[in-house]
Amino acid sequence: MKIAMIGTGYVGLVSGVCFSDFGHDVVCVDKDPRKIAMLERGEVPIYEPGLDALMHRNVQAGRLSFTQDLRGAVQGADAVFIAVGTPTRRGDGHADLTYVMAAAREIAEAATDYVVIVTKSTVPVGTNRKVRDVVAQANPGLDFDVASNPEFLREGAAIDDFMKPDRVVVGVESDRAAKVMAEIYRPLYLRDFPIVTTDLESAEMIKYAANAFLATKITFINEIAALCEKVGADIKAVSKGMGMDGRIGNKFLHAGPGYGGSCFPKDTKALARIGQDHASPVSIVETVIKVNDEVKRRMIDKLQDLCGGTFNGKRILVLGVTFKPNTDDMRDAPSLTIVPALIGGGAQVTVADPQGRREGETLLPGALWADDPYGAAEGADLIVILTEWNEFRALDLSRLAGSMRHAAMADLRNIYSADVAKKAGFVAYDGVGRASLV
Repeated sequence: MKIAMIGTGYVGLVSGVCFSDFGHDVVCVDKDPRKIAMLERGEVPIYEPGLDALMHRNVQAGRLSFTQDLRGAVQGADAVFIAVGTPTRRGDGHADLTYVMAAAREIAEAATDYVVIVTKSTVPVGTNRKVRDVVAQANPGLDFDVASNPEFLREGAAIDDFMKPDRVVVGVESDRAAKVMAEIYRPLYLRDFPIVTTDLESAEMIKYAANAFLATKITFINEIAALCEKVGADIKAVSKGMGMDGRIGNKFLHAGPGYGGSCFPKDTKALARIGQDHASPVSIVETVIKVNDEVKRRMIDKLQDLCGGTFNGKRILVLGVTFKPNTDDMRDAPSLTIVPALIGGGAQVTVADPQGRREGETLLPGALWADDPYGAAEGADLIVILTEWNEFRALDLSRLAGSMRHAAMADLRNIYSADVAKKAGFVAYDGVGRASLV
């Protein structure tokens, strides 16, 4: 099959590379000449473990290429995937579909033969029908179908998620489009991975409902963690006990500083807005959004308590600023709320993150950057663990405590414990939903 992938952001690039590894002929299209130049040089513009090697292999095999020429990429394609950004629109919470509709229009103007136009971007319910209308208006004589194929990729584990998915969701309106999509995903059919084929609206809703439910689980356990701190319970034990219930499951029950990233904040806001627009409010999701913001502010209060009530004049080392480990993505990361609060309160903040510096230097003005957490901890008043990178899971806590001016730690990912911190020489330690050392 010949596939054109419009957009080489996170979703588009990972999907395009993986489709080429299935054996398809894939052309990835982007309007940014710098990004295309990077890709043609073999450089990956995002950090995703294993993506660079997989990309190089398929480029060398002749199955994967990159271009700015959308018209040339669309010519002769069996399917054209739209994988452009749908950021939250300022002011109203809607997903901004400007790039999606622009791509649909350009595809229509370039296509001459039957093609399936597949929306890979996360879009509100009803968008694929709007895409169909835009294409029909731009090229009334074009023979085409639209399909919805939402992505469920976890940053840091995207290749495994694509190659070994929990499910693939395909929304179509014709048998012809269904056959094209089945052929594209044939390698997964052959290995018995579940393919859910449904209508357009259901496919669109599955994506939003799934992400909102996961965000709800995270927010629920964060609220329970706050209650654990009041009553003396341990959130790790509570999460473990809950997760053993097969009806609940143990995933997304890890207390922390709130969810972030490219999906949950944007998709919860969009789903809440869809409910409001259709006079069917999704009250649980609206509350999740509110509580998640409150969780981040509660973390700031924790840090201020560990600093004796004020950040002014304190030296603080922050370990990790990406929204999760194994990615360089900082979109809506808790660090974007917490670090500015520290700096704004008068603290000198030093950051260490294995992949966050490229984006972080722009997003966190005023922060200093360090490669070595031990050197950066010298003379510090507080260490804050914000992202649970593996590099931070086995730190020499005694060495850190011994070099600090005031040995205090805010472990916002519950990597360690109050007992471990105390034995290492810390005089103050606070996690999330667990016993503290003050």
